[in-house]
Amino acid sequence: MEIKNNKKTIRAWAMFDWANSAYNLVITSTIFPAYYVAITANSKTDNHVIFFGKSFVNTALSDYTLAAAYLIIALLLPILTSIADYRGNKKIFMQFFTWLGAISCGMLYFFKFETLQISMIFFGLAAVGYSGGFVFYNSYLPEIATLDKQDDVSAKGFTYGYIGSVILQLICFLFVLEPQWFGITDASFPARLSFLLVGIWWIGFAYIPFTVLPKGSPNAVSHQKNIIRGGFVELGKVWKQVQKMPVLKRYLPAFFFYSMGVQTIMLVATSFGAKELHMQTTDLIKIILIIQLVAIGGATLMSRLSDKYGNIKVLMYVVIIWIGVCIAAYFTTNATQFYILAMVVGLVMGGIQSLSRSTYSKLIPQDITDSASFFSFYDVTEKLAIVGGMFSFGLVDDITNSMRNSTLVLCTYFIAGLILLISLLAFERKNRKISSLTAA
Repeated sequence: MEIKNNKKTIRAWAMFDWANSAYNLVITSTIFPAYYVAITANSKTDNHVIFFGKSFVNTALSDYTLAAAYLIIALLLPILTSIADYRGNKKIFMQFFTWLGAISCGMLYFFKFETLQISMIFFGLAAVGYSGGFVFYNSYLPEIATLDKQDDVSAKGFTYGYIGSVILQLICFLFVLEPQWFGITDASFPARLSFLLVGIWWIGFAYIPFTVLPKGSPNAVSHQKNIIRGGFVELGKVWKQVQKMPVLKRYLPAFFFYSMGVQTIMLVATSFGAKELHMQTTDLIKIILIIQLVAIGGATLMSRLSDKYGNIKVLMYVVIIWIGVCIAAYFTTNATQFYILAMVVGLVMGGIQSLSRSTYSKLIPQDITDSASFFSFYDVTEKLAIVGGMFSFGLVDDITNSMRNSTLVLCTYFIAGLILLISLLAFERKNRKISSLTAA
């Protein structure tokens, strides 16, 4: 069976996004952050919690936990992708991280204030499972789609993810909003049940891509060294190759800086609404649902705009919008303003993720057999961006006890990314001019 541009394979690949995006919506974006802020808020301690003997601002602790999780995965991925390339079994690693993430989400069912320490560990492990599976998922893109189809296929993955996560979110929404319909009297039960449902949904739907996707092709020739050390050797090789690709070499730093902002905003938005605006869980869920629904159209819109105007130019305009989002967040004081901001975030959230992934996929060599190593490089870059963004956001929050101040830090990252994208566009135009003169 022809794998590239095969509709069944592409649909199965996109179903992995359907499966694990439930974690991204329920655990990192809606119910968990609102639940976490609610059970850890304490005016007597100025919202500080004790974690293994050390005091943290509650929201800063969750930021630090995610930063640590993404740092762990950034360190592990070079080793894991080296083994996956060597043995041609990257699907097994997708399965391992999926089980790790799903089980960790299920264990959050037992999360109460008394179990804060162990529950935050499971919270971190869920993030490791989610991000670990994604690098192997991303690395399938050049294997299942030709260069001219990769923008559309990438957008399809995000679209499936948004639709699937919204469906589960609506199911969880019923338990949170109308617990009396189900005879629920424990106020914490609807949220904890939602965490369990995420784990079941995640592993259940993931078996569709696990059944259809190829396991990967062995590439033993390129791994003559110890395969544990080989991952870092492979990243070094990729880095050397990147240095010979002038466009990709300029794109990656821009991607790193604006990702510091994008990924952090997506992870802290609900906590911001709960802590800074004192919004109720039901209102926050509605806002995130709006973001997800708008993002479905946003990913498709960005794909079409990129066909007309080019990937880099569209990314530039999207980053400008993100700068405006950061500035607006600092001055946001009520729910109505937050709703409007959520609409804007939804429009550009899926678009920038989808377009970033497909841009990278189009810039790397299309005939490589070790795509996992190239996408490991991409994912390590993204994970380190998340570590930097989350840590700096949490640090400013921890020092000032204000998430508003942290949004201004993110603004500087977007500005740096925009400057680098402008430089990249100027480089491309200059090269096109030189080429046309040479041809003439």
